[in-house]
Amino acid sequence: MPNRSRLANTPLSILDLAHLRQRGTVDEAFRNSRALAQHAESLGYERFWLAEHHNIRGVACSATSVLIGYIANSTSKIRVGAGGIMLPNHSPLVVAEQFGTLEALFPGRIDLGLGRAPGGDSAAMRALRTPLYHGAGNNFPELVEELRRYLGPPQPSQRVHAYPGEGANVPIFLLGSSDFSARLAAQLGLPFAFAAHFQPGPLLPALQLYRSLFRPSEVLSEPHAMVGIPVLVADTDEHAQFLATTPIQMFLNLIRGVPGPLPPPTKKLEWTEEERQMVAAKFGAAIFGSPERVAARLSEFLDQTQADELIVVTNTYRFEDRLRSYELLADLTKHATAAQRIVKTVEA
Repeated sequence: MPNRSRLANTPLSILDLAHLRQRGTVDEAFRNSRALAQHAESLGYERFWLAEHHNIRGVACSATSVLIGYIANSTSKIRVGAGGIMLPNHSPLVVAEQFGTLEALFPGRIDLGLGRAPGGDSAAMRALRTPLYHGAGNNFPELVEELRRYLGPPQPSQRVHAYPGEGANVPIFLLGSSDFSARLAAQLGLPFAFAAHFQPGPLLPALQLYRSLFRPSEVLSEPHAMVGIPVLVADTDEHAQFLATTPIQMFLNLIRGVPGPLPPPTKKLEWTEEERQMVAAKFGAAIFGSPERVAARLSEFLDQTQADELIVVTNTYRFEDRLRSYELLADLTKHATAAQRIVKTVEA
């Protein structure tokens, strides 16, 4: 049996994209996000984050800060935030004002994850009025620094202030799928979240780099690494694999350039060998299966990555299957905690 002590002690969080399902509506997607956040809060999840995406049919989380307010207003304890705001798309002042407002409305519960990707294609970038992304986000460190100044205490020479936002000190996380943000998060002493839910290949090198270069700061005395991972738990391995054909088809449609709402699961996938390999690369960190299988594989994943926190992505066609998956996942950590207590009692 694998050692499950890390599973018992690792906080679990949720990343949501407000996906539509085929024949579903935007309103339904938002109501499902709200219901999921409330369910996650009751199950003891640490955070509920919403991503920022643009020009992707079937994904409704483009107005991320608005949705964060909607979710935070419908919950009372769970931390709510952005996973993340794609900073090159926005003025740092506007982001500071938005999240300063959210922090004032929901004190002590708002997180601000920052990414340097556009969250959409080049056409969306032009429509967002970003100047061709400033050389693929190479000015991201400067934008982060400007945003942090607006959210920090006022400086004597400062002429522009974020009202609200100034002095809010909203917790900032840097997000990435390569070593760029890993280096920057280490340099600034900030928490780092790696997007292994769609780009698992560079995960271990990025985490190693972040930890080896980390400089303690007023924010963190030691590194804090969060990892995004696809997880789907069902009562049996066979049912989990069947339900997983929904996110598999989702990525397959993205590869084919025809993104859309979540399709229902299928017993037979029609794809080429090249497409199969491309999808497999995206799901390199994915864990789909029964509770026992998921517990074993998650424990191995945590031992391998030494992640301080997991932020889980679960996409199913039926919302009830999604709720069930997150419920079974929460139960795994509770069972691991109970087992750990028994072992400690016996050893004592």
